[in-house]
Amino acid sequence: MPKVTVLGGGAMGTACAILLAEHAGQVVSLWLRNADFAADLAATRENHRLLPGVKLPPSVDVTADLDRALADAELYVLAIPSAYLRAAMSEIAPLARTGCPVVSVIKGIENDTFLRPSQIIREVLGEWAVCSLSGPSHAEEVTRRLPASVVAAADDLELARRVQTLFSTDRFRVYTNSDLLGVELAGALKNVVAIAAGICDGLGYGDNAKAALLTRGLVEITRFGTMLGAAPETFSGLAGVGDLITTCFSPYGRNRKVGERLGRGEALPQILSSMVAVAEGVPTTRSVYGLALQRGIDMPITSEIHRVLFEGKSPAEATQSLMQRPLRNESRGKPEG
Repeated sequence: MPKVTVLGGGAMGTACAILLAEHAGQVVSLWLRNADFAADLAATRENHRLLPGVKLPPSVDVTADLDRALADAELYVLAIPSAYLRAAMSEIAPLARTGCPVVSVIKGIENDTFLRPSQIIREVLGEWAVCSLSGPSHAEEVTRRLPASVVAAADDLELARRVQTLFSTDRFRVYTNSDLLGVELAGALKNVVAIAAGICDGLGYGDNAKAALLTRGLVEITRFGTMLGAAPETFSGLAGVGDLITTCFSPYGRNRKVGERLGRGEALPQILSSMVAVAEGVPTTRSVYGLALQRGIDMPITSEIHRVLFEGKSPAEATQSLMQRPLRNESRGKPEG
């Protein structure tokens, strides 16, 4: 069988390597930038920091040697946080096999450029085929073989189908989608709403408030996505509402946890410095806020989260600002009267 290389040794990268190795005979290489971490994972077969108790199959080749990892691969899976993606791609590009299809499991939007992961990949590598694999799929559950369903989205539906076949197991179901733009935007924006959901939890606002927040958050995500050209139905699917629900309620949700700690009064620098994994929603909030201003898109929840994260506004004050917005008709989003 062809070799698949997973680039990035975080929780999701590890989960992808484990999923791919379930197929008999599949050759899988897992690349980690940190040589000491790679050596430990290769020896113990366990990602102690992020997935304690989960064993990596013996068939997965763990390495910090990028040349070795990329050699002979027929598909690359990128599991690198969006803030570090461009630098990583610049390192990968000279060694990568020209035209090799890429699967991205990255959820974010680059600061300043406002580019999605697939756009960054293509800007560095050229017009390569890119598929986004997204949906409610916390690595902590996937690696324990708990049932999950996601979506593989690509402009080229044949690539999406190939990824569907490659990743599907009896516990991991993959659907296809041709709306790459919508799936990537949904995956990025749900992390912003997750921070808001965590703030709800931290402030003890209860189920009513959180349900309303998720509902209006989905409206906001859909408005943003459709104004940029995405299909509205994408946001009612696995990459949209499915991932939003998981991220906003799961104890594994890093962005929800950031919001919860903010709601309890902790400062953002303190929270981020204590985290092992990356909370993509923090830099993504800056990107979405900037792009919404540029395009004139009304994003009240994102705007308030931006003020909490970067402008010193308290979570309680942000909540009050949202609650005191002009009264509107739900179906039209226009002020009453």
